[in-house]
Amino acid sequence: MSKRKHRDVPQEKDFTGGMINSASCSYVGTTGEKALDEKISALAKEIDNSEGFCLLAELMTTAVRISRGAVSQGDFKMMNRALKEMRISSEVFNPYSHIKKVGIFGSARTKPEEVEYITTVKFAERMREEGFMTITGAGPGIMAAGNEGAGRENSFGLNISLPFESSANPFIAGDEKLIDYNYFFTRKLSFVKEADAAVAMPGGFGTMDEIFEAMTLIQTGKAVIYPLVLLDAKGGTYWKFWNQFIEEHLMRLNLISESDFALFKVTDDIEEAVSEIVNFYRNFHSYRFVGDKLVVRLQDAIDPDAFDNLATEFADIVKSGTMQQRGALPEEENEVEMAEMPRIVLRHGRGDMGRLRQFIDAINVATIV
Repeated sequence: MSKRKHRDVPQEKDFTGGMINSASCSYVGTTGEKALDEKISALAKEIDNSEGFCLLAELMTTAVRISRGAVSQGDFKMMNRALKEMRISSEVFNPYSHIKKVGIFGSARTKPEEVEYITTVKFAERMREEGFMTITGAGPGIMAAGNEGAGRENSFGLNISLPFESSANPFIAGDEKLIDYNYFFTRKLSFVKEADAAVAMPGGFGTMDEIFEAMTLIQTGKAVIYPLVLLDAKGGTYWKFWNQFIEEHLMRLNLISESDFALFKVTDDIEEAVSEIVNFYRNFHSYRFVGDKLVVRLQDAIDPDAFDNLATEFADIVKSGTMQQRGALPEEENEVEMAEMPRIVLRHGRGDMGRLRQFIDAINVATIV
């Protein structure tokens, strides 16, 4: 019987799964004035007397360079506002870092009486029952349905300021978890960074943009893998025809790999969509890269015989050396909450993320200790 004692341990939201940062200040850069660099370093250390002061010094140095460089006033304002929006987003999401979240995309034009709206409400209700919070774009249509099904307490709204559609839906309006954005790119960053899964209902250009953004970042290894579900109402064909286009054009022309189809799931069944997301975290917890090593954290250790079979079946994803099941690496000592988690460690070439998704699926069905 699985203990699942690590299920609620939050993952540090480095959504890139990137390398462990060095404590060195060698990457801070310079303003061009040695005396000013020293003042910035001293002030950063005074404000943040930890290893993190180097990052603060780098940020302050960058700000000075922007103010003194070949940057227009308009660009300066954009950079400042973008950083401010990112800061606000992190502050809003931080208290809920221990709770998994699902992002829901879809058309703002869908009416409450339409089957896609009703399906979204039911799906969000089921995800709430499974312990997930819901993130939507805070607008009408499918977004409103997601917030309605999840309920205000379990909802986030990422509202974009548009001249024709700027007010939040009544299910999230006025809530402290509603965030207003001026830029689509900072809003999309929050969607990808904060979600542990994404579900797309039928929608227009915005829905296509959001789902392809997430898929591209995952396929290229720029964002960690998580479940992407393309959900139709029962009997719907929107995503079936979308998948047909992917098969007949992208795949037929060798523009994508066959394993890329493992990165998403098309279904018109709510329970199948819920299962796709929940089972992704059955034993798999998270992963990140430490140098050239991929470290996959597990809820429970895998039975030695089952692990040997897993290592054999997925030997192709190992760039060099062998796959090992072990404890935390010394470089992970700063992640105290995850110290006791069992790991699978291997050298991975950061290619074919679809195959890595298949590896995670295999982990979730392997016999545990």
